[in-house]
This record gives sequence, structure tokens and C-alpha cells, in this order.
Amino acid sequence: MNNPIINWWRSQQLKLSLKRGDIRRAVQLLQEIQKSGATFSWLEKLFRDKLQLERYSQEYKRQTETLSKQLTEASQQKANHILMPDEEFVKYIYKVFNLIEHDKYKLQSTGIVERIFDDFESTLVEYLKEEFSKIPDKQLFIKLEDAIEDINNLKIGQDPDYRFSLTPHVYFMKYFLENVYCIYLAWFLIYQDALLPSKVNILDIAADPGTVAYGLALFLQSISGFFHIPQMHISYYSLEKQDAFQFRRLQFWRRYIESRLTTVNAYFRFVTTDIFTWETQSNNLPKDFFDFIVISHCFFADPAKRVEANNTYKQIFVSSLKKSGYILLIVQDKKLFKIYDVQQIESQAHEKNVVDKFMAELELIWYKYLTSTGSRKPSSAADFAKIAKEKLPKKLYMNPILQQYFGQKYQSCYALDNYVIFAKKS
Repeated sequence: MNNPIINWWRSQQLKLSLKRGDIRRAVQLLQEIQKSGATFSWLEKLFRDKLQLERYSQEYKRQTETLSKQLTEASQQKANHILMPDEEFVKYIYKVFNLIEHDKYKLQSTGIVERIFDDFESTLVEYLKEEFSKIPDKQLFIKLEDAIEDINNLKIGQDPDYRFSLTPHVYFMKYFLENVYCIYLAWFLIYQDALLPSKVNILDIAADPGTVAYGLALFLQSISGFFHIPQMHISYYSLEKQDAFQFRRLQFWRRYIESRLTTVNAYFRFVTTDIFTWETQSNNLPKDFFDFIVISHCFFADPAKRVEANNTYKQIFVSSLKKSGYILLIVQDKKLFKIYDVQQIESQAHEKNVVDKFMAELELIWYKYLTSTGSRKPSSAADFAKIAKEKLPKKLYMNPILQQYFGQKYQSCYALDNYVIFAKKS
């Protein structure tokens, strides 16, 4: 039997196998025909092409399944490192803070988590009293007077020197609690957007006594009291010119935070340097390391200083923020509008225009105007006093020492008038 006859016989057997549905035998015969060097008939070509398509389809399916598995694993890994918002906890925060979203950008708060902030405030007052007891009364009042005169420059839009020995203490008394209150809500908004990792590296620029760290710690304390959270790992870099602020921050942190049971592991590094001499200090920060870079209230009234500081901030964003990292800015409403020499009015478009100018070289994700009054327009002293008396949470423990050392007649409250701006590198 010659080759043409054998090939004809194979072709007939292949047809018969296909009719019977014996695909395995048909594939074997097709391979024998191919090895023989014979030309495929139209039916054999059709069967070959069908087999190739099936192989391609199976390979595509396997690749799709592999990619899907990898994406699922990556998504699960990411989810495992993110504090996913709990619906009931979010509702709880809105309730206890009496949060009202007046519009897309304006968020009013007239409440507080009393069990957290009362404990925090009372511990701070105890710490301050112990510090003051170490100084003779006559010297104490002189030192306090110098520090308060300096720090009160903030009220008239000027930049304090922060150089006096009791400046940190006065800051603790006058501004610290409200700033922690504001930062607490900022972290809540980030958490609500599912953007707060359980392992997080934070750079706090011009950190003062560390409001960013304290605000996050109190927020996490609220969560842990509500439901179980995974072990937190926080690397916190404090960039601050005044070593006195750095020292007092750590002192009070050890007293308050480290004395409480918590699932937070916080690692501190203190970089004591002046942002206006940044070029000689630029190697102090790791590259592409931070998940969040925060600047809270360090936006200078003096135009030349502001430009110089902003240039430094840009350098730090470029060199030290991860590609996936975020920038959190806190700026007082009066200062923001004064920068552009415009009035604050009840207009979303006007406000958005100012914020866009402020964020010219960053990509804005969102911003919120946090207010206690519910109005963008500045309130008169009489109107604000009425709102404070009727609606705002009081500083029950701090008020007595404010009266004792500064002769303050009114009762201090937790109040908000800040823009919280969330962005990333453009």
C-alpha cells in the first residue's frame, strides 16, 4: 500500500471518527496526516482550525482566571490594610458631632465625643498644672504674659515667634484642643472615604505640639471603643522649628496616650529644623515614604515668607510623598481669604475659586469648610457668643485655668472655622 493510499485511508478514518464523535481518535489521525507531509483536505483544515481556536480559548480562559485571582488577592491585601468604614460608626460620629452637611463643601459641627475629649482635656489640664507648679508665681505670670502676647499675634493675622519658654503651654491652653478637634474630624472624613490605612507613615510639617498625631490617636480611640480594629502601625515624623514644642508634645503623649490600652503602635521621629533653611536639611526625610503629608495652619501671613514656605512644601511633596500618597491641609478661613485679599461671603462659587487658587499646583480631591455657626460669613462677636452658649461643647476643665491665669471672662468652647483640604500631587 503506497503513501497516497495510506493518506486516503487516514482521511476516511478521520471523517468516520468525527461522525462518531470520537474526537480523541480524530486528533490522533490529524497528527499522523500532518507528520506524513500530506496536504490537508478542506475538512482536515477546518478541524485543525477548530482545535486551534479551542486551545486559544482555553489559554485565554486560564490567563483570565489567573489575572482575576491576582486582582482579587491584591484587592484583599489592600482591603486588609485599609480601615473600611463601618456604617454604624459613621452614623454615630454624625450623631454625636451633630454634623450637618449644608452643601457639598460646608459641614457644620456643634457636638463632640464627650467620653474621649473630656478625658483628654482633663489630663491636659492636670499636666499644665503640674508644669506651672514648678515655677514661682511671680515668674510664672511674667513668662505667661510674654508667651500670650506673642501667640495672640495669630488673632490679628501676624506670625508669632513661638520663642518663649511657656509658648507651648499657652498654645496648649488656647488653641490645642480646638485644633485636635478639627484634625479628629479631618481623619474621620478620610476614614469615611476608605482612605485610612492600618499601616501609615505621616509627615507633620510645622507640627507645633503634634495636633495631627493627637487627633488621629483620639479618632482611633473612638473606633476601638466602638468595634474591633486591626493592629495599627503609625510612623509619625514631626518637622518643627521649636524644640520646646517637640519636647512638650512627647511629654504629654507619654502621659496620656501611652497610659491607655490601645491597638496603636506609634513610632516617632522628631526633625527639629526651620523650613526656611530647608536646603541644608533636606536629607533628614526619607524619599517616597509618606502616605500622608499634613500641614496644619502653617501658612504665613507675610507674603514673602508664604512664597518661600510654599516652595519648600512643594520640594517635600515631590521628594518624600509616595505616588499613592495624599496631602492634607488645614487653614483658617480668615487667613485663606486674606491671602487673596477677598471677603468671605455665602457663595460656593466664590469659595471654590479661592480654594482652587490656593491649590494651583496640586490636584484637589475634596475640601470641606468646617464651621460651628453653619455660615460662611463671619459672625459678629455677639452672635457667636449666643451660638457658643446655646450649642457648642464647652471646655469644662480648661476654662478654670484660663480664668485663673488670663482673667478670661467668657467660657471657651470647641469651635471650628477651618478649611480641610485633601489633595495629591498633580
